[in-house]
Amino acid sequence: MFDTAKAIQKRDPAAKSLIEVILLYPGYHAILFHRVAHVLYKTHLYFLARLISQISRTLTGIEIHPGAQIGKRLFIDHGMGVVIGETAIIGDDCLIYHQVTLGGMSAKDEKRHPTLGNNVMVGTGAKVLGNIHIGDNVKIGANCIVIKNVEAGKTIIGVPGEILAKKQ
Repeated sequence: MFDTAKAIQKRDPAAKSLIEVILLYPGYHAILFHRVAHVLYKTHLYFLARLISQISRTLTGIEIHPGAQIGKRLFIDHGMGVVIGETAIIGDDCLIYHQVTLGGMSAKDEKRHPTLGNNVMVGTGAKVLGNIHIGDNVKIGANCIVIKNVEAGKTIIGVPGEILAKKQ
């Protein structure tokens, strides 16, 4: 987890020291709690896993279901109001801002939450919903609603989310 703290310090100009990130960043704390809860979830200790995730939610304002799969060096910046659903998958080196939802659009017992590739940035207030795939290096704008797959390297903005066309 020190690689996560180091990555946060490197990416956040407000982070003045590694100890500041480790002691004071709720996004970092939520990921620590999630790592423990996820191990318990995978060993079918569902109640204990959910208990830890709810304690984390109370302390950090960030709700991560213990079933969610999170890659390396996730940075949840500010974090308050972030919700990550049970079947969500997040790749390595992603950045998620506050009020983001990685949510489902189905109540069926199946893959119902999004998959984010590596190095994806999800802007403040964005909602990424359903069993969709967001490619590597995608940028999702603030308050965007994404309900369709997004190819690698694209920038998506608006409601509903539309690919931002590059100027010719």
